[in-house]
Amino acid sequence: MPLALAAAIGAAPASLFALAASVGMLDPIVATVGALAAGAAAVTLGWLWQRDIARLTAALKAAEAGEAIAALPFLPPLKRIAEASARLASGLRQRGVEAAANADAAVRIVARLPDPLAVLGADAQPVALNPAARALLGVDGADLAALLRNPALRSAVDRALAGAGPQTAEITLPVPIERELLAQAILLDPPLADGGRLLLVLSDRTRERRLEQMRADFVANASHELRTPLTSLIGFIETLLGPAADDREAQARFLPIMAEQASRMGRLIEDLLSLSRIELTEHTPPTAELDIAVLARRSAEALGPRLAARRLTLDLTAEEGLPHIVGDADQLSQVLGNLLDNAVKYGREGGRIGLALRRDGPGGEKARRRAGVAVAVSDDGAGIPRLHIPRLTERFYRVDAARSRAVGGTGLGLAIVKHIVNRHRGVLEIESEEGHGSTFTVWLPAAVQAEPR
Repeated sequence: MPLALAAAIGAAPASLFALAASVGMLDPIVATVGALAAGAAAVTLGWLWQRDIARLTAALKAAEAGEAIAALPFLPPLKRIAEASARLASGLRQRGVEAAANADAAVRIVARLPDPLAVLGADAQPVALNPAARALLGVDGADLAALLRNPALRSAVDRALAGAGPQTAEITLPVPIERELLAQAILLDPPLADGGRLLLVLSDRTRERRLEQMRADFVANASHELRTPLTSLIGFIETLLGPAADDREAQARFLPIMAEQASRMGRLIEDLLSLSRIELTEHTPPTAELDIAVLARRSAEALGPRLAARRLTLDLTAEEGLPHIVGDADQLSQVLGNLLDNAVKYGREGGRIGLALRRDGPGGEKARRRAGVAVAVSDDGAGIPRLHIPRLTERFYRVDAARSRAVGGTGLGLAIVKHIVNRHRGVLEIESEEGHGSTFTVWLPAAVQAEPR
């Protein structure tokens, strides 16, 4: 290759020297020396050119790879090209680093947004989801298709894709817990490189709606349930301040009743507030892992004095190696406490109460779809008529209102249990037969990565 290049470069001057010698313009010896000198110069220039081309190629590759240039070309034009290429590559690399940092920052910002955000393609299929959207719609957005079947949301998405500007729609998710969402559909123009065409932002409005409903329910329930004990208290107070002001026998009879009525009002208010707090967070599942068997043992131990008062025996059984569950320890303690409290109140005096924990998942008697733990509280009381069972978890629903009030019931215990179990994405099952007692079973899903103890 260098010889061919040298021949190409030196051919013209050598031909001129040969022509000048042939017409007598130059001495043949001088012409020969000139031709040889031109050939030597051509060889030198060809070698230098070839070497600088190789150096320029190496310099361009080094600039592309971000490496130092080993040697620059000698010829000034090629040297300037190599230096300019190095500067250009360095600038592009710096811009690439800045662009990558900005893109990473944007990804981290989107990932930390509390609201679910999904990027949809032109066919309304998910292209990308942030963590909040994956938690709401599944890791692969599998629930998005069902969500888009909502007429209001589908219409908003279609209008946005048609170029009608940003669209909004209010939708309700009925399962696993009813939630109120505000959806915003925003067209991405131009489309993203990955095919993203529409930005779908879902804002959870459940808490605000629950707050409004909670205020209304609290006022309605409090005014209804507190009216009777409050009326009784006012009547007793008026009696003690008036006709029975000096009647010690009446005072001894009325004051314990007044104390009981006041205590009942306190329990009602406490349970109403507890139920309101639970309903407010029901749409947000807990995240902490815990050992339900430990909570069960603590709840059983706390029941000791009440068991002794009614001469009841508590049988606690727990399978070995139960998986941990994801739950709120305080709320699950409240579930166990309410169920055990009901067993003590309505069980047969001198009878037995059962508290059993077992594995219950796919392949079990209930054919659960997920692995979990079933907690069953049973008693040997009078049982519950079948027609009442579907309504037991309603607020203030009582099978026997007089007996419930007599034993200190507020009619809210099972409603609280139901809402806590719903928040934990569990199941509450009630089985009862008149004359043979009742069994309340709470199934709670196991933690995804849980290992047996």
